[in-house]
Amino acid sequence: MKKSRLTDIPVTDHDNFSFAECLVFLSRSEKECLHYVQGNVVHKMMVSNGHPVLLEISDDPAAKALKARVLDGGDAEIDEAHIRRYISHWLHLETDLRPFYKFAKKDVVLKPLADRYKGLRLIGIPDLFEALTWSITGQQINLGFAYTLRQRFIHAFGHHAVIAGKDYYVYPHPAVVASLEPASLMAMQFSRSKADYIIGLAKAMTDGLLTDKQLWEMDYQQARTHLISFRGIGNWSANYVLMKYHRHHQALPLEDAGLHNALKQQMQLTTKPSLTDVKEYTQHWGEYAAYATFYLWRSLMQ
Repeated sequence: MKKSRLTDIPVTDHDNFSFAECLVFLSRSEKECLHYVQGNVVHKMMVSNGHPVLLEISDDPAAKALKARVLDGGDAEIDEAHIRRYISHWLHLETDLRPFYKFAKKDVVLKPLADRYKGLRLIGIPDLFEALTWSITGQQINLGFAYTLRQRFIHAFGHHAVIAGKDYYVYPHPAVVASLEPASLMAMQFSRSKADYIIGLAKAMTDGLLTDKQLWEMDYQQARTHLISFRGIGNWSANYVLMKYHRHHQALPLEDAGLHNALKQQMQLTTKPSLTDVKEYTQHWGEYAAYATFYLWRSLMQ
């Protein structure tokens, strides 16, 4: 076992950061298998320099930072800069929440949520392939079953290690999934169309037709258009990926059932709002759309 020293990950706008609120969101499903919340720390396996490393992430309020300790890294050379970037991106540690909170104060729906969940960052998905395939997995099914499918997919095709008697996983690599037949996913209860879409995206990424570098070089509209050109990616999925992975603040998954239910609840409506109603309620969000959506999703976790 090879360990690094503690790595500090600075938190921008630390006065508006709550690791505790982030842990609540990270604990939302008992079927989560890519990270584990244990007390006040998170354990997560990631890949550094081509090798899986197990991290323990904790809060250090005095340093206005999080700390990452490598619990297990084999004989790999640990790239601390990569670990810092990975965690910062995943937990959105570089954002300044003050503009969003200033905006939320003037919004009757968002103000109580911003007060109630102060310090919650927009927890993202740190891998593009994971973000894309999760957006497809969750289409037209409830969240609980979506997590069941995700767990089966990760267990079957992801990197697996047992450390101190506990199972840890890294999300499946596109090259692994690209070689599969749809029947492999259909046996897990993925629909035929979802199996085709996921394998197709894996092949597109493996062939260089859809890359992280491409998307980072595009603005929001260009990236959205590019994503929608692939089978299985519609407006909702594209905005979800751009919100949760690429961090476009104006990304708004208008068709999201959770967003509709949260608006119904917060606005005390008698029926779930129509898509036209949702467009009207959200049209002024602009660059705050992603955070507004995320805080509304959080309100559903009671």
